[in-house]
Amino acid sequence: MRRSVVDILLLAFLLLMASCSVHKNTARSRFWQSFTARYNTFYNGKLAFIDGSLDKEKGNKDDYTEMLPLFTVANKQSRSLGSGNFDRTIEKMEKTIKQHSIKARPEWKKNRRKTAKDIEWLSRREYNPFLWKAWLMLGQAQFQKGAFDEAAATFSYMSRLYQTQPAINGVARAWLARCYSHLDWLYDAEDVIRNQHRDSIHYLAQPAWNQTLTDYYLRTGNLEQVVPLLRKVIKREHRKTQKAREWFIMGQVLASLGRTQESYKAYSRVAAQNPPYELEFNARIAQTEVMGASNFKKMISRLKRMAASDNNKDYLDQVYYAIGNIYLTQNDTAKAIAAYEQGNQKSTRNGIEKGVLLLKLGNIYWQMERFNDAQRCYGEAIGQLDKERPDYAELSKRSKVLDELVPFTDAIHLQDSLQVLAALPEDKRLEAIDRVIEELKKKEKEEADKAREAEVEQALNRQGAQGNRNRQNQRNNQQSNTQMSRDGQWYFYSQMAVNQGKQTFQRQWGKRENADNWQRVNVTVVGAVEPMAEDSLLAKDGGNLPLDSIAAPTEGTGETGSNAEADSLANDPHNREYYLAQIPFTEEQVEASNEIIKDGLYNAGVIFKDKLENLPLAEKQLARLSTQYPDYAQMDQAWYHLFLLYSRQGRVSEADSCLARMKAYFPESDWTILLSNPYFVENARFGVHIEDSLYAATYEAFRADQHDVIAANTQLSSERFPLGDNRPKFLFVHGLSLLNQGDAKGCVDELKQVVEKYPQSEVTEMAGMIVKGVQEGRTLYGGKFDLDDIWNRRDLTIEQDSASVDTLSADRDVPFVFLLAYQPDSLAAGLNVSTVQAENQLLYEMARFNFSNFLVRNFDLEIERETGYSRMLIRGFLNFDEALQYARQLMAAESLSLILGSCRSLVISEHNLTLIGARYSYKDYDEFYEKTLLPLPISDEELLQMPDYELPMEEDDEDTPEEGEPQQQDNGGFDFGDDFFF
Repeated sequence: MRRSVVDILLLAFLLLMASCSVHKNTARSRFWQSFTARYNTFYNGKLAFIDGSLDKEKGNKDDYTEMLPLFTVANKQSRSLGSGNFDRTIEKMEKTIKQHSIKARPEWKKNRRKTAKDIEWLSRREYNPFLWKAWLMLGQAQFQKGAFDEAAATFSYMSRLYQTQPAINGVARAWLARCYSHLDWLYDAEDVIRNQHRDSIHYLAQPAWNQTLTDYYLRTGNLEQVVPLLRKVIKREHRKTQKAREWFIMGQVLASLGRTQESYKAYSRVAAQNPPYELEFNARIAQTEVMGASNFKKMISRLKRMAASDNNKDYLDQVYYAIGNIYLTQNDTAKAIAAYEQGNQKSTRNGIEKGVLLLKLGNIYWQMERFNDAQRCYGEAIGQLDKERPDYAELSKRSKVLDELVPFTDAIHLQDSLQVLAALPEDKRLEAIDRVIEELKKKEKEEADKAREAEVEQALNRQGAQGNRNRQNQRNNQQSNTQMSRDGQWYFYSQMAVNQGKQTFQRQWGKRENADNWQRVNVTVVGAVEPMAEDSLLAKDGGNLPLDSIAAPTEGTGETGSNAEADSLANDPHNREYYLAQIPFTEEQVEASNEIIKDGLYNAGVIFKDKLENLPLAEKQLARLSTQYPDYAQMDQAWYHLFLLYSRQGRVSEADSCLARMKAYFPESDWTILLSNPYFVENARFGVHIEDSLYAATYEAFRADQHDVIAANTQLSSERFPLGDNRPKFLFVHGLSLLNQGDAKGCVDELKQVVEKYPQSEVTEMAGMIVKGVQEGRTLYGGKFDLDDIWNRRDLTIEQDSASVDTLSADRDVPFVFLLAYQPDSLAAGLNVSTVQAENQLLYEMARFNFSNFLVRNFDLEIERETGYSRMLIRGFLNFDEALQYARQLMAAESLSLILGSCRSLVISEHNLTLIGARYSYKDYDEFYEKTLLPLPISDEELLQMPDYELPMEEDDEDTPEEGEPQQQDNGGFDFGDDFFF
C-alpha cells in the first residue's frame, strides 16, 4: 500500500514537472520557470554582480585633474576590477537563459476577436516574464567587465527580442547607446538616441536613459545638456560614493560653464555624502580654485592650512598646484612658479597629479623661453602621464625637441660663464666660486635633514606596521597584475612605466649612451689599464674594495704624494680646485671652449628655426655665430639658414647680403650653388609640383620604354633638383631602365646610390633587396617592371641553382585569408581625406562590418605596410568555402562600395600568401585562382554563422547542465540555441 502511494505521488510530481516544461507555454509553466530562474542561478549571479560592483567602487582610482567619467568602468585603471565576479555573473546568466527560456507560443482558445494587446502577446519571442532581467544583467556584467563590444551585442539582441515591449526595449536601447559611447562609436550612439527620441520613452526606461544621455553629452562636450540630466541622475542615486562622484562631476561641469557659485555649492555637497577622503579632499581643492579669482587671499589661506595638516602630507603636490593656479588667475606668474616648484619638491608620490603639475610648470617655462627648466619639467612629466591624454602628443614633441636643444644651449651658457670667470680678477673669481660652493653645501644640508626626518618617521611607523605592509604588498601585486592585464603588455611595453624607469635611471646615473660598459665614465682610460690580479684587489681595504668599474681607487693606484691629493681636490665639488680646473685660461683651452660655443650656436639656431619655428631666437644664435666666430667650419651652412630665415620674414636686403657673403667666401659650396640657381625662387615656390610633374613624365616614359627620355629627365633632375624628394625615385627608375636595356651593372650602380644616399626613401627597401640578391649570387634579369603596379610586382632575382621551387597550392581545407591591397594615396583620394584618416576609416568600416554580420565569429584585422602599398589581412577562416562566402557578402554590401572601390581583393591560403611578391605576383595568383579554385563548388550552408569551436561540457556545482549548455569561450562568443543571435 505504502509503495503504491509513493508511486502515485512520484507519478503526480513527474506529471506536474512535465506540465511546467519550457516546451509548454501555460500560466503554470510560465510561473514555475520564472520562479526557479529567479531563486536559483539568477540569484547566485546577482550576488556575484554585487560583489564585483563593490570591488570596482572601492578600488576605483579617478583622475581629478580631468573631467570625471560618469561610470567608473571608463577609467582604464579600474576596468579589470571585479572581473572574476562579473565572469561568474555572465556564466550564471547564460545558464538561466539556457534553462528557462520559453519560446513556444501559447494556444489561442478564446472565442473572440483578437485585440492589439492579444496580437502583441502572441507575437512575442520570449514568454518567461522574468527572463528579461537575466538578459539585462548579462549585458550589465559584460559592460562592467569592460567588454563593451560583447555588451553591445547582447543589448542589441535584447532590444530585438523584446521589440513589442516598450519598457524593456527602451532599457535595452539605453544600454546599447551607452556601450557604443564607451566604444567611441559616437555616430552609432547618436543614431540610437535619435531613433529613440522619435518614439516616446517609457517611464520605466527613463532612469536608464537619463544616465545614458548624461554620459553621452559628457563625452561629446555638450555640457549645457548635462546639468538638468545629471540632477535627475543624482536624485535617483542611492550609493553614497557614486552620488558623491556625481556631485563632483556636477561641480566640474558648472565650473566649465562659468557658473562658479553653483559649482562651489555642488562641491560642498560632496562632503555631505561622507565619501572616501581622497574624493572629499579633491572637492575642497576644487572649491578653492573656482572661487580663487574673486576671493583669492582667503582661498590661498585655506590651501596653506590644508598644506599644514598631516592628513594631507601625501597630497601636497595638489595643494600647491591649486595655489599656483590661483596666482595665475591674478597674473602673478612669479608666485605661481614658486608654488608649482614647491609642490614638485614636496611631492611624495609619482602619479598623474604630479605629472599635471609638471606639465603646467613646463608650459610656463616654455612660454618664458626658459628651455632648460621646461626640459626638466617635461622630461619628468612624460613619465607620469597617460599616453592617451589629448595633450600628450604635444608634450612628447616638445620634450624630444628640448632634449635635442638644451645640451647646446647649456653648453653655450656654461662656456660663456667660464670665459667670464677667466676674465675676472682673481679675488672676484674666487668669490664667485665660493658662492657656488656655499649653495652646494646648503642644498646638501637640506637634503640630509630631509633624509633624517624621513628615517625618524619611518622608525616611528615601523612598529605595528607589518600587517599594513603585507596588505600594501597585496594591493601592489593586485595593481601590478591589473596593470599587466589591463594593458595586455609586459612592463617594457608600458610607455608610462618605461618613462618612469628612465627618469629613475637618469637621476642615479645621468644620461649614458646605450652601449657596453655603460657604467664606465671614461671607457678609453679604463680599457688602457692592464687588469689587476684579483688577489691584489681583494687585499685592499681588508678585501672590502668593490670590484666594479664604478669604484674610484683611492689607494695603491700608483699615484702618491701631491699628485693624488691634487686629483682628489680637483674631483671634489666642495673645493675651489674643482671649478678652477674647468676655467679656460690658456689659448688652447679658450679655443676649445670657443669650438663648443660655435657648435652650440649653429645647432641651437637650426633647431630654433626648423623645429621650434622661433625665428627671433634662431636669428640671435646664428647672427652671433656669423659675427663673433666667422671662422666656423660650417659657416656656409649658417649663412644658408640665415638666408632662409630672412627670406621667410620678407627681409630681402638681409637675405641678399647673406647670399653675397656666401658667393664671396664660399663660392664652391653646395649651398651657394643651390641659392645661386636662377630657378631657385621658382623652385622654392613651385619646385615640388615641377619635380613631381617631371617624375610623372619620367615614369610614363619608363612604361613606354622611352629610355632616352628617362636618361635626359634623370640628368635634368640632378641639375635642377639635386636635393628634391623624388631624386631617389629618378635613380631607381633610371636603374630599371638600364636593366631593361641589358645593362645589369649600370642598374646595380644606380640602385646602390639609392641605398647609400637615401636610406629613408620608399624605394630604398626594394632597391636594397635587389642589390642584396645580386651580392648573394643571384642572377638579375630584365623585363617589364611597373613600379606602381603592385598586382604585377615580384622579386627581380632568382636563384641560379635552385633545386626545388615552391608552387601555389590548391588545397582548400587549410586556413585562408581575405586580403585587401591598396595604395594609401589612392584610398585617401577616393575618400577625400588624409592617408591616415583613410586607413583608419577602412579599419573601422571593416571592423564594423564583421561585428554587425558575424557575431559568432571573431576575425583578426591586420594592416601590413609594403613598399609602395599596404594590405589589410582578415584572418580566421578555417577553409576556402568560409573565406569565399565572406568575400561575396562583403562585396555585396552597398555601404562599403565607395571605400572598397580603391582596393583589390584576394581569397588566398596562408601558404600561398607567403609566395606573393617573391616568386609570384598578385596577378599570377589571380590567374591560378580563376583556373583552379574559383570553379570549385562551395557549401550552401551559412558557415560563418556557426561557431569555429566546439562547446566543452563542464559540471556545475549547483546544477547539472543540459546538453548544449553555453560555456564562456576565449573569443567571447556564446551559443544559446538556435534562437540566440550569436
